[in-house]
Amino acid sequence: MNERLKLSELNGLVKKAVGDAFTAPIWVIGEISELKTNRSGHCYLNLIEKEENGDAIVAQARATIWSYTYRMLRPFFESTTGQQLTEGLKVLLSVSVEFHELYGYSLNIRDIDPTYTLGDMARRRREIIARLQSEGVAEMNKELDLPLVPQKIAIISSSTAAGYQDFIDQLTNNPAGYHFDLKLFPAIMQGNQAETSIIGALEQIYLYENIFDAVVIIRGGGSQADLSCFDNYNLAYFITQFPLPVITGIGHEKDDSIVDMVAHTRLKTPTAVAEFLISGVAQFDLHLDEINKQFIEIVTGLIAESKNNIEQITRMIAPLTREKISKANNNLNQTIWKLDNSVKKFIQNRNYQLERKEETIRHEFKNFAQLHLRVLERTTRTLSGTLRQITIAKHDQLTRKIQRSETLFRRALSDSRHYLELSSQMANLTDPNKILARGYSITTYNGHALKDVNLVNSEALIETRLYNGKIISEVKTIKKSK
Repeated sequence: MNERLKLSELNGLVKKAVGDAFTAPIWVIGEISELKTNRSGHCYLNLIEKEENGDAIVAQARATIWSYTYRMLRPFFESTTGQQLTEGLKVLLSVSVEFHELYGYSLNIRDIDPTYTLGDMARRRREIIARLQSEGVAEMNKELDLPLVPQKIAIISSSTAAGYQDFIDQLTNNPAGYHFDLKLFPAIMQGNQAETSIIGALEQIYLYENIFDAVVIIRGGGSQADLSCFDNYNLAYFITQFPLPVITGIGHEKDDSIVDMVAHTRLKTPTAVAEFLISGVAQFDLHLDEINKQFIEIVTGLIAESKNNIEQITRMIAPLTREKISKANNNLNQTIWKLDNSVKKFIQNRNYQLERKEETIRHEFKNFAQLHLRVLERTTRTLSGTLRQITIAKHDQLTRKIQRSETLFRRALSDSRHYLELSSQMANLTDPNKILARGYSITTYNGHALKDVNLVNSEALIETRLYNGKIISEVKTIKKSK
C-alpha cells in the first residue's frame, strides 16, 4: 500500500493489464455521436451508449479507424445499408481495445457489421411509423383537399439540383400552355442538416399559406444513403400538421420514405410531380369542355322545346286573337262615332258663347276708350304748365352753378401758378451742380455715396466729384471720429 508509482508506470501497468485481458478483437455495440475525417484519411469517432428507455448516456469511448481500413469499410457499409456512415447510427463494430500511456483508453475499429445497422434502421423506422399512427396523425395531410386546379405551388428543393430544373422546365413548357405560379423555398436536401433546413422552409411557407394551393418537396435521384433524412420523425410529424397538401417527388425508386407515407400524394420523381400537376389541370380542362358541351346540348334542347311550345300556343291563340280584334274594332268604331257627335255639339256651343262674349267686350272697350281719352287730354294740359315752371327754375339753378364754377377755376389756376414758381426756385437752390459750385464735394465708393468710414479699407479707390470734374484717390489712412 505504501508503494509509490510514477504516472507512466501506472499507465504501463494498465496497458499491460488491458493487453492481457483483451488479446483478440471483440464485437461491440454502440451509437456514433461524433465522426470526423482528417486530411490524412483517418476517421475519429466518439461512441456512446444510452439508457434502454431514455437519452441519458451511460458509457462512451473514443475510437479510430485508420485510413487504410476506413477506405474499405465505409463504401462497404454504405453500399450495403444504403445509409451514410454518420452520427446517430447504431453500429456493431469489431474493435481491439488499446491503452496508451500518453493518450489513454481508445478502441481501434477493424470491421463493421452492416446487417446490424440495417436491423436497427428498420427497427427505428417501424417505431417512427408506429408512433405516428398511435398519435393519430399519419393520415392528416392526406385528408386535406387538393384544389381541382393546383396552380400556385410552393417548392422545397435545392436551387442547383437537376431535378428542380427538370421540374421547372416541364411545368413552364407544357404543351397545353397551362400557367403555374411557382415559388422556390431553398433547402438542403440531404445529410444531417436536411431535417432542420426543410422544416425551416415549411415554416416560411406557412407564413403565406393563403397564397399557395400545395407544397412540393422534390430532389433529383441520389443514393439510398442520401435520402435517409426523409425517414425522420420530426420532419414527418411537421408535414402531418401542415395546413397545405404536400406532394413528394424525392427520388425513391423502391421503398417509400416515412415522409412519402405521410404526404398527401407520393410520386417517384420531380418530373412525375410536374406531370401530375399538368394532368390535374388537363383533366379539369376536359371536365370544363364536357360541361360546356352538356350546357350547349341542354340549352339547344330547351330552345327547341320552347320553340315548339310557342308554335302551339300561337296556333291556339290566333283564332281567339282575331275574334278579340274584331270585337275591339266594332267597339272602337262606335266610340269614335259617339265622340265625333259630342265634339261637334261642344264646338257649336262654344262658338255661340264666343260670339256673345265678343260683342260684350267690343261695347265695353268702346266706352273705356272714350273715358280714358278725356282723362288723357286733361292730364296733358296739366303737365304742360308744370313742365314750363320746372324748366324755368332749372335754368336759373344751372346759370348760378356755372358762374360759381368759373370763380373756383380761376382761383385754383392762380394757386397752381404760384406753387410752380415756388417749386422752380426750390429746384434751383437744390441743384447739385450749384451746391458743388459753392465749395461742396461728393465722395463715392463702388458707385455709392460714401457716408461711413467703416465702409472702406486701406488701398481702396474712391471717387470725389467737384463742380468742374472728378478726382480718383487711393485710401492710405483711415481716421475715425471719437
